[in-house]
Amino acid sequence: MSDNRKQILEMLGQGRITADEAERLLAALEAQASPAQAAAAPAPKYLRVQIDADDAKGGDVRTKVNIRVPLQLLRAGVKLASVLPPDAREQMNEALHEKGVGLDINQIRPENLDELIENLRDVSIDIAGRRGRTATIKVFSE
Repeated sequence: MSDNRKQILEMLGQGRITADEAERLLAALEAQASPAQAAAAPAPKYLRVQIDADDAKGGDVRTKVNIRVPLQLLRAGVKLASVLPPDAREQMNEALHEKGVGLDINQIRPENLDELIENLRDVSIDIAGRRGRTATIKVFSE
């Protein structure tokens, strides 16, 4: 039991505050503790990508994809990319650019990945395609 909580209960026991006042003070203490407890939550270990899409003919068949990638694997990949020779990184960037991926390998840093993971709570993208096809893509850390 925290010192503040104990102090509130002692004041209640001594009659210095009413039960309603004690209840409000305890609620305020809990509200202050909640953000601290949320900050102390365990770090996510996985990046999950889920895709739910209808079939090409608009029928009842749904395509479901569920990918769970350990974040340590992503971190290792980012660290590995930083030790690649500059020529190899440039070749990778060119190949990505040819495929329409606007990603610069040189700009990926471990701290950027950690910031992305920190800010990635729950991203959901709804896509309406041709001929009424729809898909939902969810990306989140867990």
